[in-house]
Amino acid sequence: MAKQLIVVRHGKSDQGTYGMSDFERTLNHRGNKNAHEMAERITQKDIIPELIVSSPAVRALTTARHFADVLKISYDDIQLEASVYEANTTALLKVINQLNNDFERIALFGHNPGLTELVNYLADAKIYNLPTAGVVVIDFPFDDWQMVSQHTGSLFFFDSPKGQED
Repeated sequence: MAKQLIVVRHGKSDQGTYGMSDFERTLNHRGNKNAHEMAERITQKDIIPELIVSSPAVRALTTARHFADVLKISYDDIQLEASVYEANTTALLKVINQLNNDFERIALFGHNPGLTELVNYLADAKIYNLPTAGVVVIDFPFDDWQMVSQHTGSLFFFDSPKGQED
């Protein structure tokens, strides 16, 4: 069975209040609404991850939890991966290459610019900017996450709350 990676950028977030760290920033109203809406869209296309891996930053984890709610996945089944926060392509690829091969379809929740760079690196997708709450699905023709590397995937699906542009 081939592998499928669902890449999701966190929803629109508040700019934060004085003294709040970037890590603690929360989703704003639109971010919460869009995360739920995008989860509904992938559900309608029957793109249901077996595992959710998320940055532990509040805005990414909250987005992942919105998806978990819609997809009927327990919050306990969300795997937190600290290295996804502020990660570049190399760090994200390391996370992907270490994913459990028991899972065929995994959703990864994180941040820009790393996610946009990642999808272009993996699938030569030519996506200028993965918008907030944007979802990219990449298919890989093999059954081992360790084989995921530059241009080994193909873009299967790309959508965002406003279509493909934000």
